[in-house]
Amino acid sequence: MNLSDRLRENALQHREKAAYTFMEQSATYGELNGAVNKMANSLEAMGVKKGDHVGLLLGNSPHFIVSLYAALRIGATAIPINPIYTPDEISYILRDGDVKVVIAVDLLLPLVEKAHAALPEINHYIICETSSQTQEQIEKLGKEVQSKITSFTHAMAPYPPVYEGPELMQDNIAIILYTSGTTGKPKGAMLTHRNVYTNAKDTAEYLAITGDDKVIAALPMFHVFALTVVLNAPLINAGTIVIVPRFSPKDVFDLTKKYEATVFAGVPTMYNFLLQYPEADRADFEFVRLCISGGASLPVALLHQFEEKFNVRVSEGYGLSEASPVTCFNPLNMERKAGSIGTSITNVENKIVNELGEELPPGEVGELIVRGPNVMKGYYKMPEDTEAAIKDGWLYTGDLAKKDEEGYFFIVDRKKDMILVGGYNVYPREVEEVLYSHKDVVEAAVVGVPDPDYGEAVQCFVVKKDPSLTKEDLLEFCAKQLAKYKLPSVVEFIEELPKNTTGKILRRALRDQVKQA
Repeated sequence: MNLSDRLRENALQHREKAAYTFMEQSATYGELNGAVNKMANSLEAMGVKKGDHVGLLLGNSPHFIVSLYAALRIGATAIPINPIYTPDEISYILRDGDVKVVIAVDLLLPLVEKAHAALPEINHYIICETSSQTQEQIEKLGKEVQSKITSFTHAMAPYPPVYEGPELMQDNIAIILYTSGTTGKPKGAMLTHRNVYTNAKDTAEYLAITGDDKVIAALPMFHVFALTVVLNAPLINAGTIVIVPRFSPKDVFDLTKKYEATVFAGVPTMYNFLLQYPEADRADFEFVRLCISGGASLPVALLHQFEEKFNVRVSEGYGLSEASPVTCFNPLNMERKAGSIGTSITNVENKIVNELGEELPPGEVGELIVRGPNVMKGYYKMPEDTEAAIKDGWLYTGDLAKKDEEGYFFIVDRKKDMILVGGYNVYPREVEEVLYSHKDVVEAAVVGVPDPDYGEAVQCFVVKKDPSLTKEDLLEFCAKQLAKYKLPSVVEFIEELPKNTTGKILRRALRDQVKQA
């Protein structure tokens, strides 16, 4: 079984049941499956074959769901990309990921024109129409660009065309998710059909997500947390997805009440914004039976305040792209321990080991490692990084954690100094690479600092060559190469960066310096 087959089954068994709602409109499982078939036929018509790579530059919308499942249905590999990335960031993923076809929303047409010049190896662009002016916009592009573009509308048909597609093997690559690595360049985690299907199924079982649930999809769909928990898990069991185009407390509360949503998933920043919303009260989450938190550690005070105000249970969990992503959640049929990421979900093993790979007893801190059908096949075109991450079937997460006597896990420190800005991953080395490319920067280091609104913010420490270099100059330089949420909120010029005896820059010392300031 795989995600595509499961959707096809649900279309036969629950043809008239609502699969999703979006902007006052809804679609049944029969209609969604028909739209997936239509897109699958379009992809095949332009020469996309099993194993080819399809880039998805789409936000939260039916277009994303249709495009993802259509790529999976024909055996292609989907590569979801954050649409607010800069052209340089997007181009790197498209090139490194060997993408042949890009599916994008019409708002990104200017980017398509630039990509055509920079990436001639991309054969085709499918533009999902959201406006009546889409065709006019396409006609303004050059003839050569136009020749690579097909516009797409997923008009729903009550009796979808039949599309069988090729046989999908469990070990075929379904999705490649790019996540930054130690070199500062993103690495593509290859997730197989087995990985994504089993993790969605096991997560749904562990959190009791059924066909009766209506799940709020406010998390960005291109992110692995949303892909599994708010998209694939409910679709597997014929639940309904309530799509929120862009997170805002008002929209979440309005849609939750309007559609009587039962499950909400978000990162801690979202919970903070919902809690602080002036007009929020208990009635806003009246129908919600479960809130799910992930992506970063949820402050215990925030958890308690949220549960008290809205009278709803919050289950915190843990995951990473390389594990499709879920490995732990606080169980529903046992105690919810504040500050814990919970226990291992169905079919997944977690354990804490020392530097020799030996399991540690409860209470001792070591590295969290994971094993199960959800663990990635490896990093795309990076065999050495794959060997370093997966040893004897165990995925080494790089996160320090401990376990208690009852099998609950607690994360002690973050993975490789990663910074989480509003739920988005920011890797210091990626920002540092941009800073180092400035001609007047001698040295640079980036750390995460507490932020009341977004959880964390990016702060950089810079040793400059030219005394006339200003903070404004540096931020303007970075803005051309980095997405907005990756930009430093604080720039501090210093004479020398702290280092150890081998010359390695000590980020922890810089973080301590910020705390003492």
